Amino acid sequence: MNAAYSLLLSVALTSLTLTGTFGADITNGKKVKKNSMLYMASVQIDGKHRCGGFLIDPSYVMTAAQCDERGNMTVILGTHNISPQKANLRRYIVQHKHKHQSFRDPKNGYDIMLLKLSKKGVKGVKTIKIPNKIPSKPLKPNSKCQVGGWGKTEQHNVVNDLLVTDVSTINFTTCQTMWKKLRVKPPDNVLCTVGSKTKSGACQGDLGGPLVCNGKAVGIASLERCDSPDVPNIYTQISKYTLWIKKVINGGA
Repeated sequence: MNAAYSLLLSVALTSLTLTGTFGADITNGKKVKKNSMLYMASVQIDGKHRCGGFLIDPSYVMTAAQCDERGNMTVILGTHNISPQKANLRRYIVQHKHKHQSFRDPKNGYDIMLLKLSKKGVKGVKTIKIPNKIPSKPLKPNSKCQVGGWGKTEQHNVVNDLLVTDVSTINFTTCQTMWKKLRVKPPDNVLCTVGSKTKSGACQGDLGGPLVCNGKAVGIASLERCDSPDVPNIYTQISKYTLWIKKVINGGA
């Protein structure tokens, strides 16, 4: 085995090790406690979990615009276990999808969508507060927050139980620098959290879920790289869309 081949093999093995241990997939998450996070929603296409979401109004679920796909979209509310075999899942029909008019791709921002439900949430379902002041108080770097979802983990491709984990926000400039290696420039109006060193964060299936800080949903999971161990998660900053949100809910959009 020559030196060049040995070096390539070493790099490949190191890459596999990093990818296998990266925790931007709620790997170290814990099952959510009973009667908590009752605002969480499973956004489903043709009866299968596609994205996370969260109830901000009795009739509206907030999620990411990228979650809009062809098929029959419904929302599951009021449960931590979304197994198809579970009896009496509370499934809600999506009456209207309000995707931000400027959304084209998550890499360009505006990754926000409101889903108007055919009926209001019932007993056992709660809403979560979102920023409603303009301008909103800035979120400081190293703020301790939580993210939850039914996304993939290292051990399983399908997760039926809602998992939650702690994350920390980081400076936007630092976030930009770390994404630059992937030739991606984070869009404006986003928040970033670290996941690799703490082995926690969002992955496929968690997108659209909330970043919760101090009891409020301040971000929507938008961009992740589960295959890159040192790249932060990116969240749509909800406070930047306050006027648009109010317009939709009040029937003006």
